[in-house]
Amino acid sequence: MENIRPVSDLRNHFSEISRQVNEGNTPVFLTKNGYGNMVVLSMETYRKMQYDTYVYLALREAEKEAAQTKERLSDEEFRSYAQKLLADLGDSDV
Repeated sequence: MENIRPVSDLRNHFSEISRQVNEGNTPVFLTKNGYGNMVVLSMETYRKMQYDTYVYLALREAEKEAAQTKERLSDEEFRSYAQKLLADLGDSDV
């Protein structure tokens, strides 16, 4: 169930809201004049959402690239290719 509270609760009940978002890893939705205004998340939940979004977008991009070519690498070929790329990065002054 969504936790919806008036924005004034952020000032009046900050410690309770902080505990809810950090212990429950669930957002608290804040309203102003009866309308949605903002969402409060724990840093852990926010970072996880950022990571999940990054992974999703990377996979989507990989699917687009795969659809444009018939070339496929075996597991062994990919590992060799990835190891070479990593070795080349280690040699550069990045």
